[in-house]
Amino acid sequence: MQFWLITLILLWPNLCQVQSYGGSRYGGNREQSIRIGLITDDESDHIRQTFEHAIAVVNNDLSVPLQGEVEHVNYGNSLLAFGQLCRLMQSGVGAVFGPSARHTAAHLLTACDAKDIPFVYPHLSWNAQTDGFNLHPHPQDIAHALYDIITQFDWSRFIFCYESSEYLTILDELISLYGIKGPVIKVMRYDLNLNGNYKSVLRRIRKSEDSRIVVVGSTEGVAELLRQAQQVGIMNEDYTYLVGNLDLHTYELEEYKYSEANITGLRMFDPAKKEVRDLLETLHQQMGEDTTQAENPGATTITLAMALTYDAVRVIAEASKLVPYQPAQLNCSERHDNVQPDGSTFRNYMRSLEILNKTITGRIFFQGNVRKGFSFDVIELQPDGLVKVGTWEEGKDFEFKRPPQVAHFQDNEENSLVNKTFNVLISVPNKPYASLVESINTLIGNSQYEGYGIDLIKELAEKLGFNFTFINGGNDYGSFNKSTNITTGMLKEIVEGRADLAIADLTITSEREEVIDFSLPFMNLGIAILYITPQKAEPALFSFMDPFSKEVWLYLGLAYLGVTLCLFVLGRLSPSEWDNPYPCIEEPEELENQFSINNSLWFTTGALLQQGSEIAPKALSTRTISSIWWFFTLIMVSSYTANLAAFLTIVNPTSSIDNVEDLANNKDEVQYGAKRTGSTRNFFLTSEDPIYMKMNEYMTTHPEMLTETNQDGVKKVKASTKYAFLMESTSIEFNTVRECNLTKIGDALDEKGYGIAMVKNWPYRDKFNNALLELQEQGVLARLKKKWWNEIGAGVCSASSDDSGPSELGMDNLSGIYAVLIVGSILTFIFSILYWCIFVFKKAKFYDVHFTDALVEEFKIVISFSENERILKSAQSVYSRSRNSSSQSIESIETDSEDHTPQH
Repeated sequence: MQFWLITLILLWPNLCQVQSYGGSRYGGNREQSIRIGLITDDESDHIRQTFEHAIAVVNNDLSVPLQGEVEHVNYGNSLLAFGQLCRLMQSGVGAVFGPSARHTAAHLLTACDAKDIPFVYPHLSWNAQTDGFNLHPHPQDIAHALYDIITQFDWSRFIFCYESSEYLTILDELISLYGIKGPVIKVMRYDLNLNGNYKSVLRRIRKSEDSRIVVVGSTEGVAELLRQAQQVGIMNEDYTYLVGNLDLHTYELEEYKYSEANITGLRMFDPAKKEVRDLLETLHQQMGEDTTQAENPGATTITLAMALTYDAVRVIAEASKLVPYQPAQLNCSERHDNVQPDGSTFRNYMRSLEILNKTITGRIFFQGNVRKGFSFDVIELQPDGLVKVGTWEEGKDFEFKRPPQVAHFQDNEENSLVNKTFNVLISVPNKPYASLVESINTLIGNSQYEGYGIDLIKELAEKLGFNFTFINGGNDYGSFNKSTNITTGMLKEIVEGRADLAIADLTITSEREEVIDFSLPFMNLGIAILYITPQKAEPALFSFMDPFSKEVWLYLGLAYLGVTLCLFVLGRLSPSEWDNPYPCIEEPEELENQFSINNSLWFTTGALLQQGSEIAPKALSTRTISSIWWFFTLIMVSSYTANLAAFLTIVNPTSSIDNVEDLANNKDEVQYGAKRTGSTRNFFLTSEDPIYMKMNEYMTTHPEMLTETNQDGVKKVKASTKYAFLMESTSIEFNTVRECNLTKIGDALDEKGYGIAMVKNWPYRDKFNNALLELQEQGVLARLKKKWWNEIGAGVCSASSDDSGPSELGMDNLSGIYAVLIVGSILTFIFSILYWCIFVFKKAKFYDVHFTDALVEEFKIVISFSENERILKSAQSVYSRSRNSSSQSIESIETDSEDHTPQH
């Protein structure tokens, strides 16, 4: 720190040339006022506006007014900030307000301490031993407040989520307060990558068993964490957040109210205080905004840093009333110890004051360098906004004192359901729509029921203001017979006035709407097929051939025969492949070729099966075709082995039925049924589609396939491998995420919806419909469905993969290696014929015979496929009649082999 200070002092003469940047003065003459300076890095300029407003307010009570000077600096620019501090010293300031950047403030504090100038830092500070004047509560006091709130919550475990290492001071104090008998604390740093993306940590929180989270960090960091928590899906009624940042009242929390988020926090002042309202009015006027614009309840745009800046100016003003203070001009570039007269005395007197009135953050009192005697408002996010639910004071027991929540309804025609009571029919047990609460206690009344329908009625009651009583109406939803004019089940209860509403998986149908009304659909669905999950098929006898398609196997066989034929022909064309069968005889009468048809087949078979053989090609042509064949077989065998392993380890399941047509035709003797009464059965009874008529006839002639309830049908599917059950797609979805051996087959057969049944021409129907639309727009219906389908009791079965397993390799996959084989074979043939012609030409020239005669004789030898031996000395040979045949042998003639000369 001293090194930085000395360096900056030495650079000061150069910095003085640029000090005209950003300065402003106001407030009167230096001789008749006390100058105080502000070095700010606030881009919004609110700190400066608060600073000016506070000086204007306190000057009304001062005989020697305060005069402010403001310098702007970019965040973290310590060098420029020091230059501006020196300029303020030269102008004779008696106190300096520092910027929010901690490192920059630390440099300026060192310089001010050296000159005995009071340094005010209106932000969170982690070091209580410095000589700076800081009105911000110490982190240990924040930890004490969090400890008392957690104790009231009676948490046995929670997650401590912090932004950076400095905030671990709060965790250390919490642990020391709990001792060895505290709750289980899981510690997570949410800004792991220092890039502002916290979603990876939030996903870990979502997957963990903990749903109670203590969050500490900067104002910007915590606000962004809450926003990303909503995106990840953990900003709902299942999670509770305790925010340790004191600027919660400045956050944009409107969207969290509709997700029923449980957010609790702290604040140091009431937004309704006169000082806060006056400051807001000044800010609005300077920004040209409407001063009558209302703030959200419990919220304000005044940050804690602004409030502490205002209060610090108040402290300086109160101290100046009691202690004469005339700051002198200082030159920080001078190396002698010129300090501010009475500067340290004035600073110490500021800490000795106790101020109770005319501040924003309440009582100001110091113990040493740490502020004490303040209080926190404990606030919670409720539908009406941020509401104060208690007051925390050091040394006093904290208790929640929540005000009673009052639903505000207007007394007019639009809210005529207020205080009315309705009897609501439900079907119990009928998960997830309604069921009995599992509890060791005896529950009565509405509290004994839970489910999607229960929660939906509660949401509507909260929005419309009515009361309700649940009545178990059984599993007979009812029907209406037009010919007899008789209703049954729940419909009868509503028609005869014993019930007002009915909510269940009750389908809206034209038949039912003859006698009752329905609300708008709160859920859309269709009839689908519930069946057991596809079973693994029995392995086929020739399943080892599955890795390749039939086309590949065919071309592989052709390639095998083709290469065999190539080796046979090239072996006969290449002189190097004709060997002396009796090495002891220097002048053999015949030669032998190793590449017979059988040997060629054996050689290619050994290469294909990666086993090799005792046959070794000698000529360049046969070696070339052999190398290409080896490369071909390497790729083919490797591809086959890899795909075979996948086929043996991943078995594709097969299902007896794939669609409604298979079911109607009783494919694989699969039987089917539906619930005996209800909209699903009526769909088949009234349908004119030939397939559905056929299915209806089957179910009519097989009444034993029908069940009394949907749950009976689910049990029947699980008990048999040859039974399918027809039911609503939403009920199938609910069961398949809990029963791993069940699945939905095919698409929905129709489209329909569930609605709330009500009395015919009920006067409140429109109000119910409007409320349902609002719940849908606010995402409440989707949240309830997610809760009861995918969260409570779900998660047993993992999501099935869309991958259908390995597929056979076709020619598109292997065409390249076939191309290599074909091109290589053709080139080998070309070079082999070329070398053979050269060999015949040289031999004809040596024996002095015509090239055509020699070529014909050699070609006859090549195409003599039945002979693998070549007679050298024959009277019929054209060579025996030549002039050189008696004195010379053929062994001196060059062949196409690069490294082998055959013996003749």
